[in-house]
Amino acid sequence: MAKRDYYEVLGVSKGASDDEIKKAFRRKAIELHPDKEGGDETKFKEVNEAYEVLKDSAKRQRYDQFGHAGVGGNGGGGNPFGGFGGQGQSVNFDFGDLGGLGDIFGSFFGGGQQRQKRPDRGRDVEMELGLDFEEAVFGVETEVKLNLNDTCDHCKGKTVEPGHELKTCATCKGSGQEVHVAQTIFGNIQQATVCRTCKGKGKVPEKKCTVCNATGVQRKDKNVKIKVPAGIDDGATIRLREYGEAVANGAKGDLYVHIRVAPHKEFTREGELILSKVHIPMVDATLGTEIDVETVDGPVKMKVPAGTQSGTDFKLSDHGVPHLRGEKRGAHIVTVNVDIPTKLTKEQKELLEQFKASHKKGWFK
Repeated sequence: MAKRDYYEVLGVSKGASDDEIKKAFRRKAIELHPDKEGGDETKFKEVNEAYEVLKDSAKRQRYDQFGHAGVGGNGGGGNPFGGFGGQGQSVNFDFGDLGGLGDIFGSFFGGGQQRQKRPDRGRDVEMELGLDFEEAVFGVETEVKLNLNDTCDHCKGKTVEPGHELKTCATCKGSGQEVHVAQTIFGNIQQATVCRTCKGKGKVPEKKCTVCNATGVQRKDKNVKIKVPAGIDDGATIRLREYGEAVANGAKGDLYVHIRVAPHKEFTREGELILSKVHIPMVDATLGTEIDVETVDGPVKMKVPAGTQSGTDFKLSDHGVPHLRGEKRGAHIVTVNVDIPTKLTKEQKELLEQFKASHKKGWFK
C-alpha cells in the first residue's frame, strides 16, 4: 500500500512553517491517540512518522526533493519488523521517545516490559555484539564464546545417576508442598510451602548424579554462531531461543544479543538511507563535472550538473541499506558542498573580475 503524502497526513500545505507543522501534529496526535476513545492506532503512527520527517529541516528538504525514498522509508512510526527465522533467531527493535510527546507513548509502544520468569525454565542470558558499519549494512555471521550453565552431559539434565530413576518425594508424597498448621488467635490455620526436600518437584533422584550433584547443569564454555541479518541497526536485539542457561528437567532460557554499531568516519545512517558529503571546487560546480563518490559498495561515478549550488542533495539509488525483509535497498544521499577559494593569484583575480564585469553587462545568466 502506497504511503500518503506527509503534508496531507498532517493537513498542512507544503509551504507550512515549523510552528504550523508542530501545531498540526499536536492536534492530530491528541485526536488519534489509541488510548483515547475513538483513537486510531494506524493513523496515529502515520501522523508521528510524518512529523518525524517534516520537523527536521534536512529531512524535510530531502523529502521535498525525493519523496519517501529520500527519508529512509520509515520515519519512526513504530516497529514494522516481526521476526527472522533460521535456527530460532528473531530480531526486535527498541524505539525511544517518539515525536517529543514524552511518557504518553510509553505504554502504547510497550517499552520497558520485563520478562517474567517461568517455572522449569533456565535463565535468559544477555550480551552485546559490536559490529562495524559495513557489517550492519550487509549482515555477518559470527561466533561468540559464552560461559554459562549448560545441560549436564552425564545425566542429560535429569539430575539422576544413569541407571537410576526419580522417585516420589517422601517428604511431600509427590505434591511438591509441605502443609503446616499454625495456631493463631483465630484458630488453627493451614499454611502450604514449597517442599524443602524436592524444591516443589514432587520427585527426588534415587541416586544423585555424581557429576552435577543433582543440579542437572554444568558450567561450560560454549561457542554460539550468530547470523546477523543485512540491514540491522544500532540498538536492535537478536533473540536466540533456548541458547541461554539450562535448568534441571526444563527448557533452556534464551540468549539476547544487543547490537552495537560503530560509527563510520564518512557515512551516517537514517533508516535505510546512507548519507555522506563531498566537496567540489567552485569552478567544477559552475561548469559541471563527474566525480567518484565513496559508497558501501565502493566508488561510484556521479554527474554534477553545471550550476550546482552548495548544499544540493543527489540520490544514488540502491546504494543504501537493505530492507530487513526483501531484496530492495535504500538510497545513498550525497550532499555536495561547493568550496570557495580563500587565496587567489593575481591572474585568477583578474579572470574573476572579468567574469564579474561580463555578468553585470548581462552576458551571463
